Formats: sequence, structure tokens, C-alpha cells
Amino acid sequence: MAKKKKETANVELTEEEIAEIEALTGNLGPAIEIPTELQEELENTTGSTGELEAAQEEARSNKELYLRSLAEMDNLRKRTIREKEDIAKFSNENILREILPVIDNLERAIEHATSQEDSAGLLEGVEMTLSQFNNVMQKFGVESISSPGELFDPAHHQAVGQLETDEVPPNHVAKELQKGYLLNNRLLRPAMVMVAKAPQPTATDIEPRAPA
Repeated sequence: MAKKKKETANVELTEEEIAEIEALTGNLGPAIEIPTELQEELENTTGSTGELEAAQEEARSNKELYLRSLAEMDNLRKRTIREKEDIAKFSNENILREILPVIDNLERAIEHATSQEDSAGLLEGVEMTLSQFNNVMQKFGVESISSPGELFDPAHHQAVGQLETDEVPPNHVAKELQKGYLLNNRLLRPAMVMVAKAPQPTATDIEPRAPA
């Protein structure tokens, strides 16, 4: 079958028809025009988003640095307070250590006086002086270490020898030669002590074996 060709006729519009078409298209409103500033802002949107993300990342980094600085300042403040407290507690450490030998001599005088006759007055005076010294030392946070009969503690005791005895268990303080002292619970001077050890068996302690 032969195809028919579609012929398009050239239709000429009259002036009335053209005016009618223009009237109809005019009701659609004027063409929308985008302001130049808005066009530029839209074109820069991609770049502005990247700058915003970079600014946010910088803000987060600055916040972390700020928080870290606050923590360091708080640690410094606590360390400074602790150092000041230590200075207040131990500023008299040297002079108190020099006083300890005086107390030692007073204690020796008391021991000597107790073994002498007609020394009641001297003994009483020395005991009063020693008591006053101890009261002054306690005001500054000094206290003596209790050693006799206690388990040997290298942190508080200085062993100068061993003593065979069965009065206290081995590795305990058998005899105190010089008192030890603490200053606000910190060692000011260790106690000089003799450490107990078990007595060696003698010949009489060994039972003879019965003949086989």
C-alpha cells in the first residue's frame, strides 16, 4: 500500500486571531527573572558548604584544646596546693631532727638516774623536761615509733645486729637502741634496733640417741 504523505498547509492568521493569542499568553504573567546577587549566591553554594565544614572542624579542634588546657590547669592547681601543704607540714623537718639527740640524752639521763640512789629530785626534773620536749614535738606533728616486740619493718627500723632470744619471735624487734620518729606520718628518723633470732640449740638440748 502506498503511504499517503501528510501535507501541512500554511495557514495565515488574521490580526484578530494574533491579538487573541497574545491576550491569552499575557494572562500567564511576566517571565520570572532571578536577581544577579541570588544567582551568584547559588553559584557559590558549593564553596560555602566546604568553608562551613572547615569552620566546624576548626571549632571542634579548638574546643578540644580548650578542654585539655582546663584539665592541665586543674592538675597544676591541685599540685600547687599539695606542694604548699607539704611545705607547711615539713618546713621544720631539719630543726626537729636536730632536737632529737637532745631527747635521746634526756632519756639516757633518766635511765642512769633510776639506777642511782638519792636521785629522785634529778630524775623528776629530767622527766619533766623530757615531757615538755615531747609535748612540743607533738604540736609539730612528731610522734615516736613503737618498736620493741614489733615485726621488723625496714621502712621504720634500722637493724644494727641480731640477738638470740626466745622472748620474742624471730625477725621481731628484740631491743631498741634508739627511738625512731615520724613527722606527719613520714619517716623523720628510723629506729635503731636489734632483731631477734631463734637461739641455737646447746649440747644439753640434743637428746642422745638410744643404741640400736
